[in-house]
Amino acid sequence: MSSIQKSPLTPQVRLSHKHHMTIHWKELIHNDNVVAVKARFKERASLVGRVGIIMLACGTGAWRVRSAMNTTARALGMTCSADIGLVTISFTCFGPERSYSQVLSLPTSGVNTDKLARMEQLVRQLPKLCQTKTIRELHIILDQIQHLSGNYTPPLAALAAALACSAFVFLLGGGLVEMCCCFVGAGIGNWVRKLMLDRHLTIIACIATSVALAGVAYLGCFKFLELVIGVSARHEAGYIGAMLFVIPGFPFITSMLDMAKLDMKSGLERLLYALMITTTAALVGLMVALLVHFKPDNFAPLQLSAELLFLLRLPASFCGVFGFSIMFNSPPKMAACAGLIGAVANTLRLELVDLTTMPPSAAAFIGALVAGLIASVVNRHTDHFPRVSLTVPAIVIMIPGLYIYRGIYNLGINAVGVGALWLSRAALTIMFLPLGLFVARVLLDKDWRHCN
Repeated sequence: MSSIQKSPLTPQVRLSHKHHMTIHWKELIHNDNVVAVKARFKERASLVGRVGIIMLACGTGAWRVRSAMNTTARALGMTCSADIGLVTISFTCFGPERSYSQVLSLPTSGVNTDKLARMEQLVRQLPKLCQTKTIRELHIILDQIQHLSGNYTPPLAALAAALACSAFVFLLGGGLVEMCCCFVGAGIGNWVRKLMLDRHLTIIACIATSVALAGVAYLGCFKFLELVIGVSARHEAGYIGAMLFVIPGFPFITSMLDMAKLDMKSGLERLLYALMITTTAALVGLMVALLVHFKPDNFAPLQLSAELLFLLRLPASFCGVFGFSIMFNSPPKMAACAGLIGAVANTLRLELVDLTTMPPSAAAFIGALVAGLIASVVNRHTDHFPRVSLTVPAIVIMIPGLYIYRGIYNLGINAVGVGALWLSRAALTIMFLPLGLFVARVLLDKDWRHCN
């Protein structure tokens, strides 16, 4: 009986036991004595792929991921061709008489605007860093960015959702009662979702559980106010606002922008992902509503003058966008900048609907266009705020979550005609929002307007 003994020179390979196996990038390095630009071809190509997959994990679209990979490849003296999806990248790097291909994937999709800003700053510095640092040193820098913890604890994320949704429901026409109940419902719902996501639970379970708890929490708060101060049953309609923290703004917007640049794989996958989340949330909300006998009726009139309503919409829009931006892990300054852009753009949209005969979808286009133009100007004066981190939070508040839910609700009670009407209104508005951003990019971004 013989046994095989490992040679002391045999490298010890760490194998991951996760379903999406972890790649130990630094174990692929064979020579630490040369700068990155002179490293082995495979090592340089792997660095290109890692930059791309970290960018993709931040939630940005295919155009921005490919741009980062191209910048990295040029800095390392290679040509890169990439096919990018929602959670996958297939790419090949080409050099003199050789090529190297990899397929990389993520376990899930998410949004992290802080990491995105840090990655964009690093990518801009790579042409110089590749001349002075080794591949291992660059991977260590990427490790530091990849393993950054979130800027906000679950309680702070809950407060951000509570602020955003209570402001959102006011902009939809709700009053103080709806805002208070939404604050409680959305806060509890997003707190639970954050805890579940931190434990890497599947996205459908996170969405379903958090939406159900948000609806139940709204019910509890509403019944408490009904018993204590005798609020009217008409205020129950605000329960929709407590669920709006799950709106997949980044996937919705980036899907249309990707398709506009003919990145159809990424665009369609993002769109289906956004529809999956929205449909799941709406169906769970429908079940909760049927169980507790809530109906998505019109809100009770606020009895506010046009001037006062305008003045209140500005801070409400700021708070809504600021809250959503915090939920995307934006630093406070970035969130405040997005909030100011959203305050201008969203208030303009609402005033156009109220004071003119313009349909809501056209007003949404103008609001998104204004948000895109302002964000482009801000982006030119500071490199710390990526344009997408300002524009998407600023127009998430324009996504007609109320229309979507009313459409699903009416379909659920067999009012097919009414449900189709609400869903068609929602679809028109959702399509016009990224179109506004697209026009702004075409006008002010020479790289975006060309296809080469």
